[in-house]
Amino acid sequence: QVQLVESGGGLVQPGGSLRLSCAASGFMFSSSAMSWVRQAPGKGPEWVSSIFDSDGINTMYADSVKGRFTISRDNAKNTLYLQMNSLKPEDTGVYYCDFEAHRGQGTQVTVSS
Repeated sequence: QVQLVESGGGLVQPGGSLRLSCAASGFMFSSSAMSWVRQAPGKGPEWVSSIFDSDGINTMYADSVKGRFTISRDNAKNTLYLQMNSLKPEDTGVYYCDFEAHRGQGTQVTVSS
């Protein structure tokens, strides 16, 4: 069965950085498109970024994170990453990795001074 385990969240000051990880199992990770989705308190889910190919060249980002976040993957480790730089308070939320509507438990990111 599909399993996704996110990690790497935490409390960071505005302008800081975090690197999220998602350990995947139960499917052919290397050939699968993957995404990051976040949910802010009191709001619905928001798509953040997707990676479409095994090499990690074909990627897309929400306008709100473009130029600050980078999605990547390590197929040898079956792990998806999200490098988040120049974090803003509006980036606060629970971050989930997503594979065909499967999600893990999420990891909390809080950006606050």
